[in-house]
Amino acid sequence: MRLASSSTHPAYRPAQYAAKTAAPPSPAEYSSRIEGYAQKIRQTSDVSDIISLLEDALRETHALHTANEVELVRQQVIHAENRIERLKAELELVNKLVREDQLTGALNRRGLDDALLRESARADRSRASLCIALLDLDNFKRVNDSYGHQAGDAVLVHLVSMVKETIRSNDLIGRYGGEEFMLILPDALIDEAVSVMVRLQRSLEARPLVFGNVQLDFTFSAGIALRRPGDSEVTLINQADQALYEAKRVGKNRVIVAS
Repeated sequence: MRLASSSTHPAYRPAQYAAKTAAPPSPAEYSSRIEGYAQKIRQTSDVSDIISLLEDALRETHALHTANEVELVRQQVIHAENRIERLKAELELVNKLVREDQLTGALNRRGLDDALLRESARADRSRASLCIALLDLDNFKRVNDSYGHQAGDAVLVHLVSMVKETIRSNDLIGRYGGEEFMLILPDALIDEAVSVMVRLQRSLEARPLVFGNVQLDFTFSAGIALRRPGDSEVTLINQADQALYEAKRVGKNRVIVAS
């Protein structure tokens, strides 16, 4: 008796035919899954997590386009998809607004806290360097007193604009408070951080702010700190703050590196 070869046996399937594309969910399954996402969304208050859940829901909705059994409800599916897209866009805008300083477009304190925590964790994982710089405008009160608060606001906006032109794409600028700003410089060593500050000083000298008919020349003092492995965010900020204080104490318009 001849045994059937493996290539002709009914149970045999070549490897390329073994894998099957996952079938799209049925309408009932889709409804159940969407309700599951809705329950998760109701249970979280983190906007980033909500946006992630909405993206998962959108993937489920996209899959329905290929299911023959939902042809009769295709318009409802498209309508639901559009509503999810709009909600996701609105939440992304809210997420941006709660982390952004409305005057300057820099990160606000919440945005800075999140960014510094994230970059510190990444630096520990990858054993990468991380520097921060605290920057404070010199004699800022004099600008407000002499030319008004609108002039002071214009100075802050101009500074942030110049910083964004100076730093790398992965560097971050945030308003730490009042006329004080923080730069987060991933993968940067002290010399590189100092170079950023020097370039910014030169840019401000070369392109002063003209407010109305007045040219407003202003300078800043800065303190730079290099994060050591395992340093907390509080420790790093304190080091940069002490260096900034020293820069102010010894005459302003200069950059000091934390010891």
